[in-house]
Amino acid sequence: MKHEELEAIDNISTVIQFVLLGFSDLPNLQGFLFAVFFVVYIIILIGNFFIIAIISMDQALQKPMYFFLANFSSLEICYVSVTIPRILFNIGTQNRSISLMSCAIQMSLFLVFGTTESLLLAVMSYDRYMAICHPLLYPLVMNPSKCIQLALLSWLGGTPIQIGQTWQIFSMHFCNSNKINHFFCDIPPILKLACGDTSVHELSVYVVVMVVAALPFILVLTSYSKIIVTILRLPTATGRAKAFSTCSSHLLVVLLFYGSATITYLRPKSMHSPGTDKLLSLLYTIVTPMFNPLIYSLRNKEVILALRKLLFKAYY
Repeated sequence: MKHEELEAIDNISTVIQFVLLGFSDLPNLQGFLFAVFFVVYIIILIGNFFIIAIISMDQALQKPMYFFLANFSSLEICYVSVTIPRILFNIGTQNRSISLMSCAIQMSLFLVFGTTESLLLAVMSYDRYMAICHPLLYPLVMNPSKCIQLALLSWLGGTPIQIGQTWQIFSMHFCNSNKINHFFCDIPPILKLACGDTSVHELSVYVVVMVVAALPFILVLTSYSKIIVTILRLPTATGRAKAFSTCSSHLLVVLLFYGSATITYLRPKSMHSPGTDKLLSLLYTIVTPMFNPLIYSLRNKEVILALRKLLFKAYY
């Protein structure tokens, strides 16, 4: 096809594929980056599968807190599998093209799993709130049926919203370029490629973020403010330390996830830059999931005890 014909196709906005530039601006580091992402992906998979296995095999961990933690580990596996395999494929083959449909599917899955993580973190904070602030009611309220309902709500609650948002974004015309200056199909770099005024779509993104991220985050903050007040009222230092230890891991994960994600999606468009977007995205899509298994296992005495029992049985 002639160059003039290609330009004409771009002008009438018939883009059928994008190009994920990713880390192509670092040509001398492609092998190193492939190795790093591959090792990180394996660490995330092993760490989270290990947590799921420990929780499912140890009777002492058959509690709501660990039921939600197993769901969280399953989610992390899904979450990183949306982005890292594509990164590895792009670097390994140097083929950075992605079809319009594949890009839309990747964005949709990424947003759905991101929303699930936001809701699940809120549910986990509610579980800790009930356990610490209302211990007598806890077994009644957080019964197996209620836990399953809350887990399903987390997994499915944001699906219609995010599928609708993805459809809205990909119903736009793209004429600026077909090159996405990012390592996956995310909202900010896609909007930069759209023709005309995107202010309505940007407003829609803000509204959705407020619903699926800001509101759960407010619930988390409310829960933990009441948890802290309750803990400080405990009569013994030992009791306070034990209560804090059950919450500190979750609170650290909450701050890492909500902090980086909120900065990414709630910044004004004028403050977006490819370098900053990639750095923030790496933080909440890859770095945080890598540390989550370590945070939850190394800072949780019951998980460490279950791990020791498992290793002891395996050794003998």
